[in-house]
Amino acid sequence: MALIMSDVDRFETARPRLEAIAYRLLGSASEAEDAVQETFLRWQAADVGRIEVPEAWLTKVLTNWCLNMLTSARARRETYVGRWLPEPLLTGDPMLGPADTAEQRESVSYAVLVLLERLSPGERAVYVLREAFDYPHREIAEILEITEAASQQVYHRAKKHIADRKARTEIDEAAARKIIEEFLAAATSGRTEPLVRLLTQDAVAVGDGGGKVPARAKAFEGALAVATFMRGMFKPSAAKRAHVGGTPEIYAASANGGPAIVAVVDGRVAGIICLEATAEGIAAIRSQVNPDKLVRATEQWAAADHGEAPLHTL
Repeated sequence: MALIMSDVDRFETARPRLEAIAYRLLGSASEAEDAVQETFLRWQAADVGRIEVPEAWLTKVLTNWCLNMLTSARARRETYVGRWLPEPLLTGDPMLGPADTAEQRESVSYAVLVLLERLSPGERAVYVLREAFDYPHREIAEILEITEAASQQVYHRAKKHIADRKARTEIDEAAARKIIEEFLAAATSGRTEPLVRLLTQDAVAVGDGGGKVPARAKAFEGALAVATFMRGMFKPSAAKRAHVGGTPEIYAASANGGPAIVAVVDGRVAGIICLEATAEGIAAIRSQVNPDKLVRATEQWAAADHGEAPLHTL
């Protein structure tokens, strides 16, 4: 029994890193948990005593399971109702993983998670393992069963895809709070002009309701179109309250390391709006309102201290 417990403990020590890898690979906390659980089952079934480097073994099993999930996920998302967006995680969630370097913080930003959806499963795996967890190409090649040269080529190709987007601005907590307060003040002013001034000219807004909550699948494009949409979204109404089952309270928060607005109804997170801040202004507004993708955020929200009053109610 002592040996079994020892093996379990060894896995549990690796669990946080495995969950962080799986979340970046899949863009879904629930799917990441499933992948890690499957890895644990395979660990239990293996002859652990013959595994020379447990960390490498676990990473290989997890990564390849995630690659299988990504392949099947592409087929599922073809029938997904509306626009598929990643599951946002609130600051402090251990699944966000390491955030010691700018590369690590960037790799889990909401904007990058969205862009990772455009990569092939293999490109995504190489990028995540190298950029976020600093695996050498030799180890990545062994995990993915490719050559080291191929790993390097895939990494550079994936990184170029990510780098081609508008440069994100890394901001501290105080600056993020200011962005949110300015955005909310403009969105609730009843006028579009204040919002337009905060947005880039080519700003976009899109939402994910998963067919369970109304959300705009086709992106609004351009500052004026986005501002007009946001002005309507933040206008209080009885219809909105009836639809969500209460009065949404709006809070400033941080999700995936960036400024975010959290809508809470009776302790339940009903929506997270991620703002992509750049030097030119807010370039993208992505709203996650699919209740299936807000379960973990609700758990994290309930566990945190929210002594301050909401910034706004709808």
